[in-house]
Amino acid sequence: MRSSLYNVALAKSTILPSGNRTTTTTGTTVDRMTDEGGFRSALVVVHAGTVTDGTHTVEVQDSPDNSNWTAVADQYLQGSEPAITTANDDRIHEIGYTGHQRYLRVVITPSGSPATGGIYGATILLGWPRKMPPSRA
Repeated sequence: MRSSLYNVALAKSTILPSGNRTTTTTGTTVDRMTDEGGFRSALVVVHAGTVTDGTHTVEVQDSPDNSNWTAVADQYLQGSEPAITTANDDRIHEIGYTGHQRYLRVVITPSGSPATGGIYGATILLGWPRKMPPSRA
């Protein structure tokens, strides 16, 4: 069998792309223990479309119990959480996660009273499962 990311990674959506966002968007939970034993690595991928106004600040949050959420400390992030504006829209933003909590999600908070806001979504790419290849539904 040929090796590829398909054998060691699984993509999970936390924020689905949709129409222009002008208010805080809290992503759905991604469980790192998915698929019989869990994934040892995670990469947050924010795919930003057109942002017409406002600043849309990305925050990666983690939780041990899917109830008590906190912002991930910078020491557990690779790269930085972007503040998306018209100057850096229409691109992919990547943030590595090296923490140990089971649950992850993304929260994006607009500021500056955006009238039309922006279009974006976020995916958490889970990597290096304890059992390879990962199961796909």
